[in-house]
Formats: sequence, C-alpha cells, structure tokens
Amino acid sequence: MTNKLTSSGFFNSIQLLQAYEQAIDKNIISSITDTQGIIVYANKKFCEISKFDLPELIGKSHNIVNSGYHSKDFFRIMWQTIAKGNTWHEEVKNKDKNGIFYWVDTVIVPIKDTEDKISNYLSLRTLITDKKLLEIKKAKYVNSLESILVMTSSKVKNPLAICLKQINAFNPEKQNGKVEMKQIMDDLKESVSDLDSFTNELTSYIRDLEL
Repeated sequence: MTNKLTSSGFFNSIQLLQAYEQAIDKNIISSITDTQGIIVYANKKFCEISKFDLPELIGKSHNIVNSGYHSKDFFRIMWQTIAKGNTWHEEVKNKDKNGIFYWVDTVIVPIKDTEDKISNYLSLRTLITDKKLLEIKKAKYVNSLESILVMTSSKVKNPLAICLKQINAFNPEKQNGKVEMKQIMDDLKESVSDLDSFTNELTSYIRDLEL
C-alpha cells in the first residue's frame, strides 16, 4: 500500500522528510554529534529547552548542559554502548543556560556510513521534568512515612509499655502503700506527658510534610 501511494505521487521522500523534521522540531529535542561527541546539529527544541542559541551549541559537547548529577560511570557506560553500535536509552538530568535543571528521556543511536562504520550519533530526547519531580515528591513522601513509623515505634511503644506495666501491677484488692501508689501515679503521668509531647511533635511534622 505504501509503494502504491508513493508511486501515485501522493507524497515524495522530500516531503516526508520535511514532515518528520517538523514533527521532531515540535516535540523532540534532537542533536547530532561526531564520533568525539562534538555537536554538529541541534534543532529548535534543543535551543528552546537548553536556552542556548544554536551558535553556542555547535562545536561544543553535551557537557554544556551537564548538570553534574550523574556519575562518570553513567556516561562511561553510555560511550561504551554507542561505540559498539548499540542504542543507549536512559533518563538524564540536564541544566540549561540559566542553571535550571530539567530531565529528558534520552535515546542515542549510532549513525553508520556506507562502510558500516560509525560516523555520527543521533540523540533524541523528550522532556520528562514533571514526571521526575512527581517521582521525587513521591519518594520524599514515602521516606517521610517511614520516618513517622520509626518515630511512632520508639516514642509510643515505650510509654505505653510503662503504662501497661503499672496498670497490671496495680491490684485493687491489695492494700497499696502511699509510696507505692505515688510511684505508680508518677510513672503514669510521665508516660502520658511523653505521649502528649510526641503527639504535638508528630502534628508539627505532618504539617511541615503537607507544606
């Protein structure tokens, strides 16, 4: 069916390439480097997101948007992968010209010449900053919940254990001395006071978490 449409003149290869280029420029951050990683092409979307003008990008490496977030091993594996002619796909945290961080879902594809040797690398990226910020917020929330559980375990169980111990030790049928009764009451008051302080602390912690 494709061959029929093409031969019928509904569209030609140049028009198709132009359509692809327009679609990519609208939605995809793309660039092409030489085998040393020097940028030889960058599209409008790359300039828009990175805040760099095209002349500032051409002739530079992608270190120009390196955020410093990823380790050297992260990029070493990238280079090892694409140098072997394989496609590399990862999420990358970059930094624009103004120092603002942004996340991109990145695919790097080796481009080979007629002799099957790598001549360039094509990078295609989609912006995923909102997704990553949501993941980070979720992770922070989960860590906060874990902290609450730890706080609850240590600061609630101990006072409750003391209260239960004193309650179980109290025998209404037994004539308890004033000193013994005073000790029981003092222990109960201290435990209740600890629980009250923790309740206030936990309330403040949750309010800060909500902010």
